[in-house]
Amino acid sequence: MKHGARNTVSARVASIKKGDIMSLVRFEVSVPAEMSSVLTTESLEELGIKVGDELKLAIKAVHVLPYRE
Repeated sequence: MKHGARNTVSARVASIKKGDIMSLVRFEVSVPAEMSSVLTTESLEELGIKVGDELKLAIKAVHVLPYRE
């Protein structure tokens, strides 16, 4: 996935709350903190995100964008 965000962190998927249209994904990050992202359920399924997956997070403005390298 190509994106314009420059701030990235490594994260592990902690939990997924799936909805019909939008889904909430909670991430554990390497620093003592947790981040979350709300994305369309279609995007969640296209990325194949599962609890325990290791991903990169792109942070841009108020958005946290999960992606695979």
